[in-house]
Amino acid sequence: MKISGFTIIRNAVTNDYPIVEAVKSILPVVDEMIILVGDSTDDTLGLMQAIGDPKIKIHHSVWDPSLREGGKVLAVETNKAFDLIDPLADWAFYIQGDEVVHEKYHETIKQACAHWADDQRVEGLLFHYKHFYGTYDYVGDSRKWYHREVRIIRGRGETAR
Repeated sequence: MKISGFTIIRNAVTNDYPIVEAVKSILPVVDEMIILVGDSTDDTLGLMQAIGDPKIKIHHSVWDPSLREGGKVLAVETNKAFDLIDPLADWAFYIQGDEVVHEKYHETIKQACAHWADDQRVEGLLFHYKHFYGTYDYVGDSRKWYHREVRIIRGRGETAR
């Protein structure tokens, strides 16, 4: 079973995204990590290169500013990153630049991927979320905060063969 991680990022330094922590938080779970770096005006590329893990594969992209409204550019860039994962990957683990996965869940995630790997009816794995607001002292807890989100989806593995 192969799990590919992927993410997109642009201007992480300027916007103070915890992308290094995001990437490192899933490295123990994935076999490869695709990072699609957008056309940044800061040293986001250097920040990603400094992680220095052999699992990481950095690619470059130019974001289309005409797609900015409604988050369309994020969807386009996410799809570009997904298209770069290993075609034999059974699962694709997407993490956003402002998310982290606690290390205590690594083994649970791997076990869930292994358990559902052969069941083609399962297209993704749903994660529970805790949203911190401003600081770690405040947790966002209302209807406007989503409590669950799919972050691992079926890769191309078995379905492409």
